[in-house]
Amino acid sequence: MTEQIIREVPAPNPLAGPEESVLYIPALGEPILRVNNIQGNILGGFNKDYQTLLFLEIENSNAFKEWLKTQIKFIATASEVIAFNRIFKSARERRGREGTVKATWVNIAFSFQGLKKLTQDANNFTDEAFKAGLAARAAELNDPVDSEGKPTGWVVGGPDNGKVDVVLIVASDEHTDLLEEVSRILKSIVIFTDEKGHAKSSGAKITFIEEGANLPPPLTGHEHFGNLDGISQPGIRGRVSDNPKDLLTPRQDPKNPNQGKPGQDVLWPGEFVFGYEGQNADAQQLENSRGAITSAGPKWADDGSYLVFRRLRQDVFKFHKFLNDTAANLNADPRKVSAKLIGRWPSGAPTVRTPEADSPNLGNDDNANNDFEFNGDDPAVNGFFKNDVVPPSKDATGLRCPFIAHTRKTYPRNDKTPGGEGPGPKEIDRSEVTTQTHRLLRRGIPYGPVSASTPDEPLQDPNFVDRGLHFLAYQTSIVDQFEFVTKFWSNNPDFSTEAATDHEFEGQLTLGHDPIIGQNKGQNGDRTRKFFIHLEDNNSQPLTKELTAPEDWVIPTGGGYFFAPSISALKNVLT
Repeated sequence: MTEQIIREVPAPNPLAGPEESVLYIPALGEPILRVNNIQGNILGGFNKDYQTLLFLEIENSNAFKEWLKTQIKFIATASEVIAFNRIFKSARERRGREGTVKATWVNIAFSFQGLKKLTQDANNFTDEAFKAGLAARAAELNDPVDSEGKPTGWVVGGPDNGKVDVVLIVASDEHTDLLEEVSRILKSIVIFTDEKGHAKSSGAKITFIEEGANLPPPLTGHEHFGNLDGISQPGIRGRVSDNPKDLLTPRQDPKNPNQGKPGQDVLWPGEFVFGYEGQNADAQQLENSRGAITSAGPKWADDGSYLVFRRLRQDVFKFHKFLNDTAANLNADPRKVSAKLIGRWPSGAPTVRTPEADSPNLGNDDNANNDFEFNGDDPAVNGFFKNDVVPPSKDATGLRCPFIAHTRKTYPRNDKTPGGEGPGPKEIDRSEVTTQTHRLLRRGIPYGPVSASTPDEPLQDPNFVDRGLHFLAYQTSIVDQFEFVTKFWSNNPDFSTEAATDHEFEGQLTLGHDPIIGQNKGQNGDRTRKFFIHLEDNNSQPLTKELTAPEDWVIPTGGGYFFAPSISALKNVLT
């Protein structure tokens, strides 16, 4: 078992102080989550070192329903996963090292076409993106139409490589345990024993299988480009039981019940699971943004969630070569160029807090590495926490973290956005309110072998090697969450012009695409992207530099839109 990095996972207890009673008063108004009915990867997060995705096509609906009945007992619930994560984290903190506690989890989700084969009211789902499917929406996401990333060339989920009705997520702490559970499932798909002891066909066939894994040290917790991943996850309001202290996301500062860890805003659970109150996009302040109960359409969809899967191939050599070439032109360190493009150093340390050099201690401190905003001075971290850190000044001009940086593009925090209204501070408040309606619960994991390439010495594989990320994310609106972030933020070269034009941005109104996942769909298949970053000249004056990338280094090679139903829906509706 490699060293796990579990981030944004419910802790056994918040870091309590003398005012801890203040913490639980607001929580009494938060819902008790039906954790025995919600699948475990949604709210708890599997956070395993090894994970396999199995994609199925349903060939016989009645036979598949019989098979599904026998598998429900293996589907992990949020209750089980949250309890395990708490035990795992508690044991690790007490012993100071990895323990022997381990588990293997299974979850399941269905495409719209898959649900149509199992229930007559699938058409009552209201999310137009879910019903159309990812491949049909790929053009709107700026996916290529005539090169590697085009849907007809995908390895899974495309129009030419078999139907995908079901995805099974199998995750484990141990590779041998993962293989054992995957083998059990594969054997059952070929032939299984029903409740009466009769051998039967499952009515399904495998269309694609792929394994992902946490990268080995020293890249544990990192993605293939070499950067720590999964830091900035939203917190979730709600209790795991009727105990007011049993919070899904513990509030670690008694003075701030609106954040979990420092910098982690807690959102209403309806943003990620149906049947609960979500965020109110019309609220004036984030602290008072409780909204309406979210619904997918069918009542039985409560306690379920939409799952977006994107198979993203990463061309590590091309990315590292771009960093190296750009660094040579700017007389800079390749890792500093990377930090400008991402908004974090390889350790995860945010450039807002440490703009000139990486700080592994900061990157590894979950009580500091996400504690910042862009549009406003941040206070020093309270001495109540593990480590004091230097408070950053506001970065409203994008000097420390460029507006095009991946972390700022995909999560602009309190930057002024098109949804913000009103003058001055009110506009910042409104912008942050709308930004929080577009968040995702990310559950991705790398796939493929580690590259020998580094930003200092870019190396190309002698033969083609497929490596990248299994991007997985839960939400209650694919249109307003995943697709919104992709279309209007990452792929929009003018975002966030609203924030930039407030600060004499040297007359530059076009800022550029997200340099990591952003895609440009130019004329005649032109994929060229431009990014504008800010450095300081020899007189410490802001200097704007335009960078050009003629090729993509993150390429979509598969995916799908799915719905992860509740345990009760699996039992009472889909079987």
